[in-house]
Amino acid sequence: MTSAALHCAGRPVARYGYRSDTDRRPCLHPVSTLGGRAVTEERPADHVHHLGAGVAIPDVDGYNFWGGRTFVRGQGPTVLDNHGVQRHLGWKLRDPDGFVAELGWEADGAELLREHRTVAATALTGTAWADTAWVLDLSFSFTSRRGADVSFGSPATNGRPGAAYGGFFWRAPKEAAPPAVFTATLEGEQAVHGEAADWVALTGDGWTLVFAGATAETRRDPWFVRTTEYPGVGSSLAAGERLLLPAGQTLVRRVVTVVADGRLDRADAAALVRRVVTA
Repeated sequence: MTSAALHCAGRPVARYGYRSDTDRRPCLHPVSTLGGRAVTEERPADHVHHLGAGVAIPDVDGYNFWGGRTFVRGQGPTVLDNHGVQRHLGWKLRDPDGFVAELGWEADGAELLREHRTVAATALTGTAWADTAWVLDLSFSFTSRRGADVSFGSPATNGRPGAAYGGFFWRAPKEAAPPAVFTATLEGEQAVHGEAADWVALTGDGWTLVFAGATAETRRDPWFVRTTEYPGVGSSLAAGERLLLPAGQTLVRRVVTVVADGRLDRADAAALVRRVVTA
């Protein structure tokens, strides 16, 4: 069985797994608030390869683990036969409030990376937000399976300015009006996109998501932010230059997301981040 349901405070809040037999990666969808409002979107018309919340990288040694076209320097977005697959290898742990999964990142019949992915749903018991918000804690670690270094890139490192997506990514639902986005000191897509802020908040019609880097390395990764074209927030593993994972070493990232009913303000978002980020 390659799917898992997440519960928090006795309520179902997310489902994880492959959404169809043709999917090349598992995702979290739907993810919902405690009040039952869905805050992820899957296969939207504007980007059919956006799959809820999860981990996706457009360039791993030249292989596409994001979906869609590949950005080629001097050529632009190009359809290539270079797509890899995140294959579920097994569960290390699977409980109602979380799981640990092992995945193989495979391309051309070979495994490039081995990933350990940990996902947990945590209640905000004993706080003012206990009935209106919960926390999704997602971490992933990569090791090379090739006996050699592995290089991560993005459209930005391949020649497309401002498109440094790749890593953790959350596709939010598209609504009549774009969501608001802010950090502790900045507001708006143009100001927040590309910044290495401790946290980013996205607020829509009756919901708020607060994304926080929960390790020193994650906090140094810039945020990839879109609100006008579509609503999405992700991390940027390879922003200004390619990221090298040396053979024998491990790359680890962790993002903690507060999922809340209602529209939180800057003070509430900051207070929640202080409470939930402990690393």
